[in-house]
Amino acid sequence: MNSKFAVAAVLAGAASLACQFAQAQASTPTRADVKAETRAAEKAGQIPGPGVRGPTGHAPTGKPVNRADRKKATRDAEKAGQLTPAGASNRADNAIRAKKTTRSRAERKAETRAANKKGELVPAGQGPDSPTK
Repeated sequence: MNSKFAVAAVLAGAASLACQFAQAQASTPTRADVKAETRAAEKAGQIPGPGVRGPTGHAPTGKPVNRADRKKATRDAEKAGQLTPAGASNRADNAIRAKKTTRSRAERKAETRAANKKGELVPAGQGPDSPTK
């Protein structure tokens, strides 16, 4: 009885795999189908031409700017104070950093050690915002 059950299970598994393979083959479009769809989309104007950027399909406006002009514009903006310093783009963080501290470094370290002994600290990379696999 055991061997009959094993043979039946193997046959059922093979039949299942054959069905899945047949479905995968049926749902995958052929290369000719994809080419035909692409040609139809081109004729309908749904595919942007060369030099067109972005999902909107609009070509860049204005005259092209060479590297020397871009560098000059950046230098001028830097002299005028219009560039944001590196790492200083979050105004809320800057406001927090500008506040005077209410505790000394030793007090903060002692508080962190106590929280670590109680097990209240979250290990690095395991917080609620950490990426999952």
